[in-house]
Amino acid sequence: MTSDDLAAGLVACGLNPAERPAKRALFDLVLGATGNRSGQRQPDQYVAWVPGRLEVFGKHTDYAGGRSLVCAVPRGLTFAASGRPGGVHVVDARRREDVTLERWDPAASRPADQHTGWRHYVEVVVRRLERNFPGAPIAADVAFASDLPRAAGMSSSSALVAGLAAALVRVARIDARPEWRTNIRDRLDAAGYYACLENGRSFGTLEGDAGVGTHGGSEDHAAIVDGRPGRLSAFAFVPMRRLGTALVPEDWCFVLAPSGVKSEKTGAARDSYNRLARGVAVLLELWNGAESPCTSLGAALESGPPAVERLRDLVRRSAIPEWPPGALEKRLDHFVREDSRVLEAMAAFRESDATRLSSAAAQSQADAEALLENQVPDTMALARAAREHGALAACSFGAGFGGSVWAVVERRAADDFAAAWYPRAFVADPGPPLTEL
Repeated sequence: MTSDDLAAGLVACGLNPAERPAKRALFDLVLGATGNRSGQRQPDQYVAWVPGRLEVFGKHTDYAGGRSLVCAVPRGLTFAASGRPGGVHVVDARRREDVTLERWDPAASRPADQHTGWRHYVEVVVRRLERNFPGAPIAADVAFASDLPRAAGMSSSSALVAGLAAALVRVARIDARPEWRTNIRDRLDAAGYYACLENGRSFGTLEGDAGVGTHGGSEDHAAIVDGRPGRLSAFAFVPMRRLGTALVPEDWCFVLAPSGVKSEKTGAARDSYNRLARGVAVLLELWNGAESPCTSLGAALESGPPAVERLRDLVRRSAIPEWPPGALEKRLDHFVREDSRVLEAMAAFRESDATRLSSAAAQSQADAEALLENQVPDTMALARAAREHGALAACSFGAGFGGSVWAVVERRAADDFAAAWYPRAFVADPGPPLTEL
């Protein structure tokens, strides 16, 4: 099977045919980086496609037990992997960077993290797998190549985590082990576990650790692992579960524009991101201290019709250092409003109701700016410009503090719209999820 065959296989799985040449080039890179200069896959080689994700609605709702409307995008990462005698060697084939991690004995003290950037994500994945599956032969040569904008709110880091984990699971045959089968029964379980590699939480009996340092949820991984070509998928979280899908109308399409401001979950940006997650935890602590305990903010607010007002009253009477009542009330208001938009937006897509979708997107953008306070001038200007150029709806997405903006436009005008809107904008029909080829 050649690189072109692999790209054609992705098209057969639902990828837009216009993406085939770009994916062939990515497969060429990873096959070449693993020693196969002819562009021909070896019989025992694991090869996979791992997309980025688009968050249509559901900003900062997943880790709070809310809902999200997401899909896989037609840009992402290709992976090629095969076994080696010892250690894990990972190559970024496009940027010609690499990292090697020697085998660690989980019975010994875990070595301190030594890497930064994408190499840190590799280190986190490898060490967590070694810890959760002691004795597994986690040793592989892995290459990846990406055409997904980095730190642009399209989940490039989550795609790397999920793709690398899936490759090592297959090469080391971890999926045949009893610990895996006990905890991971389907694709959605796999998505949940990959999310826990990143955020550090335990998954079933698979013990957690520090993760990569961000306190995020699992909507990215749900879209990456369990998305549907041509459809938007709605998920609810804590625990993760499917709510349904909605077709994107044939005469509509998404256009995505990276703002150019990196949405990196490191340094000050990580602290700002984690503060939004901490706000949800504080709200839940207030609830659990006065009412029947719940596992998530979403579960608490669904416990009965007066729940929102009961929690609002607790917030107004609270005195928590670093969390004045006004800040907590903003966080509560955002969750309630954004969470409700998911089902509303699904109905708008199913009914091709542009007016309803436009209103929901405008409100989501306004709430991100005023309540989450995670927008930057570039994303606000891009969303405004999309509407001025005739988009049916437009909104920023992702963790915030940078990132990208989506626009829904009439398909016949998509290319002209993208060229007029932003130089790096591209058409993004929902594509296939993580796919082994």
